[in-house]
This record gives sequence, C-alpha cells and structure tokens, in this order.
Amino acid sequence: MARVLIVEDDSYVRSAMVADLTRRSHVVRTAGTALDGIREVSNHPPELIVLDLGLPDLDGGQALKMMRTVTTAPVIVATARDEEAEIIRLLNDGADDYVVKPFSGEHLAARITALLRRASPGSAPAAVVAVAGLNIDQARREALLDGRRLDLSRREFDLLAYLAARPGMVVSRRELLTEVWHQAYGDDQTIDVHISWLRRKLGETAAR
Repeated sequence: MARVLIVEDDSYVRSAMVADLTRRSHVVRTAGTALDGIREVSNHPPELIVLDLGLPDLDGGQALKMMRTVTTAPVIVATARDEEAEIIRLLNDGADDYVVKPFSGEHLAARITALLRRASPGSAPAAVVAVAGLNIDQARREALLDGRRLDLSRREFDLLAYLAARPGMVVSRRELLTEVWHQAYGDDQTIDVHISWLRRKLGETAAR
C-alpha cells in the first residue's frame, strides 16, 4: 500500500485509475490541474505520483520540473507521446518511469509496484558506507560529511551511495544510467550535471 497522487484532467480516466488503485489497497488523492497537483504534493506528500502530460494549465514537462523542487517521490508520467526524444527529455527532467496512453490498470499497477520496490528495497538495514569523512547510511538514506548532514535529492543520494560503495573503481556513465537511473539509454549531460551538483555539496570548488 502506498500514498499515490494522480494528476489527470480527464475525470473519467481519473475515476477509473482511482477505482483500480484503491482496489489494490493504495491510498489515492487526485488533482485535475498541474497547480492543484503541486499544492497536493506540498500539503499531502505522496509516496508516488502519476502525472498526465496533457494538463490544461501547464505543460506536463513544466509541471514535472516544478514538482521536483518540492518532492523526491517517484514520478510516472502518462503520455500519448511515444517518440524516443520526448521520452528521454522527460526522464532527464526528473521522471522515473512512463506509460504510454492508453494503458491498462494492470500495466500501471505493475509500474507502481516496481518503482516502490526500487525506492524501498526492503526493511533490512543496509550497511553504512564510510569513505574518508563521508558516512552514508542507506537504510536511513542519510549522508554525513565530517558529521554534517548533506541536503541531497533522492537521485543525488543514490548516485553518491553507488559511487562511494566503489572507492578507487572506474564507473562508466553507461553503468550509472543502468544502475542508478534504471534506464537503458539517456543523456550523458544529465550525469555530468548531477556529478557537478554533488561536488559542490561535498565542498569542492573550482579553485580547489
């Protein structure tokens, strides 16, 4: 069971999704516009978001970027656009997965289950990774640098934890795309940007 937010302007589609997910024991809230969806995310933080791209007030891609400023919850985008370039753009903008309309309730439920399993791989505590002054508790999803808690997004934490567990090893962009982004393809620039953000948060500067 999870708290799921559905952002979908079609009332018929929205009702069908609510009925199916509720039947599967999820707690579902809904919004019919992007701005209402962003308010829902802020006021009632979900564990997963299903975001339609064809919203009446904002382009779904814009809504996705705005949501990413207030939540790290996994986002599944529902789109009628199946062009590869568009899918890559959405994934790079912060989506975790996508479904192409029309899709079945079983298909969406399977995607939700997979994302939730990935976000919460188990109740057993994970090992704490320590590298120099860096201390990463994967169970608590907490990273400390010299005793100071780092403010990391979900993706930044996953990336840092993956690299810190492999000190001295060369990790390719392709491996990061597969193991951290869970994508078969993507833009290398996205990885470079995240690495740059991590370096700044770890205290690295251009001068150093």
